Amino acid sequence: MAATEMFLPVRDYDLAATLDSGQVFRWQKQGDGWHGVLGNHFIRLTQRENGIHAEAAAPVDDWNFLREFLQADLDLGAILKTFPDDEPMRAAVAACRGLRLLRQDPWECLASFILSSTKQIVQIRQIVALLCERFGKPVNRRTGIAPVSDFSLPNGDRRDACPTAFSFPTPGKIARLTEAELRACKMGFRAPSLLAAARAIADGRFDLEHLRQLPHAEARAELIKLRGVGGKIADCVLLFAYGFDAAFPVDVWVERALQQLYFPRRRASEKRLRHFAATHFGPRAGYAQQYLFHYMRTKH
Repeated sequence: MAATEMFLPVRDYDLAATLDSGQVFRWQKQGDGWHGVLGNHFIRLTQRENGIHAEAAAPVDDWNFLREFLQADLDLGAILKTFPDDEPMRAAVAACRGLRLLRQDPWECLASFILSSTKQIVQIRQIVALLCERFGKPVNRRTGIAPVSDFSLPNGDRRDACPTAFSFPTPGKIARLTEAELRACKMGFRAPSLLAAARAIADGRFDLEHLRQLPHAEARAELIKLRGVGGKIADCVLLFAYGFDAAFPVDVWVERALQQLYFPRRRASEKRLRHFAATHFGPRAGYAQQYLFHYMRTKH
């Protein structure tokens, strides 16, 4: 039976850390809850003592999409036991316990991380917000959740339409745009890469669903064939959209964290850091990376 509300019983879950850890860019904190769009659903999530309360703007027949997105059925304790037992990792787990890796839509995840290149999280949010506002489709809202005027864009502008009131534009929609239209969303040199990826997917030259059937290394190699997708972006997509938990995205921020936490007395080369990451953190290395990244980002 369709319903506009549901309660998801789950323990060991930190909703704020999960939604604000650099995995996703379209969830906004407002009051005691978080607002965002999943597919065509406008959702409000609120942390409760024994779980997460969800409210949708329109009746939902099947809430499994939310359970899958939040990875609510995952045994987090079992994952944390795979982390190396060292001081930095223990500190990261103590500070961030409850953080989970989300399971995102592959296209939205890929597009968002293409747009993330050389940008900080607040800037990525702004670019993605503009892209959705201009080229996404409006989703149903209900004033019982929040009037649209209650929202502001990540740059502080208040508008009649907000990023969380629009779906993410499809590859087909992006493929029909011009580079100039995309650049107007403040994405700069990333526009040609996003356009190329959208056109490859829209015309069938690249199959995002096929990646699910491939081993990690092969899926990574396929993603890197796309313009503007290097190892870091490929690893983010594999980790956050496909559940390849061994994928370990390494960028300047992660390199800095590894250097400070594990090599504080001597400078380690990029090659050594990458080898260390690949061998030290175990089968759930990507999970460990997210804990370290969020810990270093928020500890000061």
